[in-house]
Amino acid sequence: QVQLVESGGGLVQAGDSVRLSCAASASGRTFNSYAMGWFRQTPGKEREFVAGISWSGSSTYYADSAKGRFTISRDNAKNTVYLQMNSLKPEDTAVYYCAASEGVIPSTRGVSYRYWGQGTQVTVSS
Repeated sequence: QVQLVESGGGLVQAGDSVRLSCAASASGRTFNSYAMGWFRQTPGKEREFVAGISWSGSSTYYADSAKGRFTISRDNAKNTVYLQMNSLKPEDTAVYYCAASEGVIPSTRGVSYRYWGQGTQVTVSS
């Protein structure tokens, strides 16, 4: 089982940068055996994939909207995954969730993730 706690959200201006963190506490399997993903959701819309990282950190995947601006990384020694977001736009405003998957490779599909954090709000003003 994995418990996930996101932090780092807030109100920023367009063009700013924000780093989200997701701290994990795992029992049974170790944190470094989970692929991790970041998703986001706005009211009235389905949760969408933003970025994913393999258990080792050697492979990363991004939604088209995140490519070139966001970077996902993980520190397995600290049981933490990060999402560095640069050049933020108002359309990036959402609740951001981290999620853990028991697969080796992170999926873009939310149903592939078994554990979810409570989310952190990121609001980008124009």
